[in-house]
Amino acid sequence: MDRQSIDKQNMGKAIYDFPDQLADALNIGRKFSPKNKFKDIRNIVVAGMGGSAIGGDVCRVLLSNELTVPLVVSRNYTLPNWVDRHTLVICSSYSGNTEETLSAYEDAKKKSAMICGISTGGTLTEKLHENGCDIISIPSGLQPRAALAYSFVPMLFHFINQGIIEESVLNNIDETIELLRNKRNGYKAENDSNPTVQLAKTIYNTIPIIYGTSDSTAIAALRLKGQFCENANMLAYHNELPEMNHNEIVGWENNADVFNHFSVLWLKDKNDHHRVQLRQGITQNIIEVRNNNQHSIQVEGSNSNSRFLHMIHFGDWVSYWCAILHETDPSPVKPIIILKDKLSAEQ
Repeated sequence: MDRQSIDKQNMGKAIYDFPDQLADALNIGRKFSPKNKFKDIRNIVVAGMGGSAIGGDVCRVLLSNELTVPLVVSRNYTLPNWVDRHTLVICSSYSGNTEETLSAYEDAKKKSAMICGISTGGTLTEKLHENGCDIISIPSGLQPRAALAYSFVPMLFHFINQGIIEESVLNNIDETIELLRNKRNGYKAENDSNPTVQLAKTIYNTIPIIYGTSDSTAIAALRLKGQFCENANMLAYHNELPEMNHNEIVGWENNADVFNHFSVLWLKDKNDHHRVQLRQGITQNIIEVRNNNQHSIQVEGSNSNSRFLHMIHFGDWVSYWCAILHETDPSPVKPIIILKDKLSAEQ
């Protein structure tokens, strides 16, 4: 695989740099000084799309034991009807020009919400500055999906500065940085001892179906689905247990002639609910009658948050190697650009 000639915009480096981006994002957050101090925050909405929205999902997982108010990720032009003056709305757009997020910002203003943001610039930054809203500026020059650290770490600082969480939640990120720096050279290696290369070789000619769990890995499954689609230009799908056991499991019956085009990835964590672990094993055996291209992914880490971020990093590398095996440059997203151009022409 001549990845240098394939990966023309060096997505491999962006993935490799994830732990360094985490460290940089921590530095950016620690230097940020908010102008506004809000009171009586009763709920939180993260408004964003794609690589910017996933940061809100990551925060929700990392803060599952910390938050005392609901956090919802809104991927739409409008915000939920219950948003009001007691809602903190974080508008997140890497480019600052995402039309859905700009529309959500205007909706947040109409609903008298408390507003702050994260962006590299663009119209969102201009609007936030004009209205005296706090914004954490992050580095430009990356694909939004490759800027995950800059998406979720600044959100943590918005929460810290508003007194929603304690700064001690950042301790796990420091530990994760060290863990991923120790792991990334192995994942970067272009050989069969690299588990991300091994898995990519097994699944790159298939449609991956990724199953996480409601407790820990469902968001990692969502992230991996998006990375397969954008980095490797492969269709992929995801779902989560136990919900999958109440509907999708029955779908593994008819149209069995297409099942050999699928691969099944089980994202597992040792903290999964014991009944979910039991369900995973039973479900895997049921599906195995129809499809035996199944793989379990479980990663190292001393705590659930470190393992969660490690799982995301592992999956990013798998999607990257699938792109290389397809001889597909993992950076361009031509259909998205075409869509945006056509939408702009209709304004």
